[in-house]
Amino acid sequence: MATGDLPDELADVLAGIQRLIRRRLRRGLPAPRLRGAQVELLRLVATRPGIRVSAAAKELYLAGNSVSTLVNQLSRAGYLRRQTDPTDRRSAQLFPTPVARSRLHDWETRRSALVREQVTRLTEADRAALEAALPALRRLAHNLHQQTEGP
Repeated sequence: MATGDLPDELADVLAGIQRLIRRRLRRGLPAPRLRGAQVELLRLVATRPGIRVSAAAKELYLAGNSVSTLVNQLSRAGYLRRQTDPTDRRSAQLFPTPVARSRLHDWETRRSALVREQVTRLTEADRAALEAALPALRRLAHNLHQQTEGP
């Protein structure tokens, strides 16, 4: 593979893997079906309960009004609870509901099992190559994050 092809092939493979994982996990999940951005917001709120809408938008690299729309959708579906921020009455803090926590736990458990099963089907050499690539992939993710955060 020519070096110039690596970025495109890497992006395509990573996006394809993510898409296939989401597709496989959708089977058997309770309704309503959640879109990718909704799941990302739920996961963020679950790891940072009390996060403000503006901070969630910044963290997810989305416009504030887009996150507000997601919050409204997820609140109506019973997955998010909004609470007025006691330090700034103009802001709302976000909290996952027990239903959201349960659904996320189920999703993460199923995702882990799916990926574990597929990784065990690879040869030892392929598993070693993936393990060796993890530090570089983490640096790539860090660089992307830093560049997005930059000036």
